[in-house]
Amino acid sequence: MRIVILGAGGRLGAALTREYESKFDVTAFNHAQLDLAKPKEIQDKLSPIQFDLLINCAAFTNVDLAESKRELAFAINAEAPRLLAEICRDKKAKLIHFSTDYVFDGEKREPYSEDDATTPVSIYGKSKRAGEKFVLQTSDRHLVVRVSWVFGPDRPSFIDAMIKRAREEEKIEAIADKWSTPTYTADVAGMLPTLFEIDAGILHLTNSGECTWQEYAQHALDYCRTLGLPLKAKTVAAVKLSDMKNWVARRPVYSVLSTAKYQALSGIKPRPWRDAVADYIERSYSKK
Repeated sequence: MRIVILGAGGRLGAALTREYESKFDVTAFNHAQLDLAKPKEIQDKLSPIQFDLLINCAAFTNVDLAESKRELAFAINAEAPRLLAEICRDKKAKLIHFSTDYVFDGEKREPYSEDDATTPVSIYGKSKRAGEKFVLQTSDRHLVVRVSWVFGPDRPSFIDAMIKRAREEEKIEAIADKWSTPTYTADVAGMLPTLFEIDAGILHLTNSGECTWQEYAQHALDYCRTLGLPLKAKTVAAVKLSDMKNWVARRPVYSVLSTAKYQALSGIKPRPWRDAVADYIERSYSKK
């Protein structure tokens, strides 16, 4: 299978590239090699390539900056996916486009299914939802995969920031009234091939379970301590979402994604987020 991966310099794209380059014929582009804000560049780079599957992990992901950079956010998160979907359709190739839990408003208090109404509360969320629609209306072969709270070894995320702070400071804190599910890039890389031939419209793909930022950080610190890693902070204090005065954009309070549809299609249940976080910490920090 000939695969093109966009966003190969990011957390998810790098993980997919590393996982697939020994198994498939992979061509990968990072942001410097292909800028999704430039339609002509997209055409020029992708038109000459023959491929069976394009995986788009690239996006404008700065939620606060998107509020003041609406045009750029929509160019990268909506118009570019539309063009990618059209290029793939014309080549009779499949597009797997990654999206986000931020397409939901967060008012629900049980996991969101793929059929739930999307009412994003930020420019980022609105741009990502527009991109989803463009992809899905272009071809019924294309697939939108929503993920949440992505972490992995290729670019620091929330979990790495918490561990770094716990090593340097005696008191750290995290939000205790916002819920979602951490998603390990290595697990996505392992689960995604089961979807290469599936035409399912939209699929949610995260680890199992749910937590707050505070629970997530506390579990990380607890596991670091079981490995004997030196930390100055032992507990994570609670702060409220409303305390984040420097945040510009609204965030969904509850954005847990149900993976029931993925499980029904693949027969695979994603492993619990706690196990995935422990695995990541052991691989990334046990020798540091």
